[in-house]
Amino acid sequence: MKMKRKMRLSLLATVLGATLALGGCASTDTQRGTGETIDDAAVTAKVKAALVDNDIVEAGEVNVTTYRGVVQLSGFVDSNDEKTQATQAAKSVSGVKDVRNDLKVQGEGTQVADRSAGAVVDDSALTAKVKTALIGDETTKGTQINVETRDGVVQLAGFVNTDAERERATEVARGVSGVKDVRNDLQIKPKQQ
Repeated sequence: MKMKRKMRLSLLATVLGATLALGGCASTDTQRGTGETIDDAAVTAKVKAALVDNDIVEAGEVNVTTYRGVVQLSGFVDSNDEKTQATQAAKSVSGVKDVRNDLKVQGEGTQVADRSAGAVVDDSALTAKVKTALIGDETTKGTQINVETRDGVVQLAGFVNTDAERERATEVARGVSGVKDVRNDLQIKPKQQ
């Protein structure tokens, strides 16, 4: 339990520190202001801490992205129960306006530990190639897109400005050698309320 608490505090300090380093800017429909960015970073950190505290969820397998209080969960998990528990943990956090659970269940009996070291390395290399391609593309903002790979299947997640950017990310990922399939779970950024 002490390790989880240290991990949570370290995570919160890192996220908030990085966010505070951002320069001030006014918010628009597709760009958050500094205050919104800080609020979202705090929500993300609290959701990650709630996932760490959950005994069913493998928090290290879940990506958390927040934009204007809307939380997206992405990555690959081992069961529907884990996916459900992740949603419940995120919804329990103060400041969360909505949860979009895009976690992919790998099927019963497919445990992360059961994967060979070679499969994990292959997926990591593929993730890096897709991420590099997205960053190198003029249309996509690769730094805003989470990329996860499991058995050659690439998941794209995060928040983007337009449908065109979302579709282009799929094209770029499909163009990377070794990609078997692409699951595009990119969300269009919620408008300012």
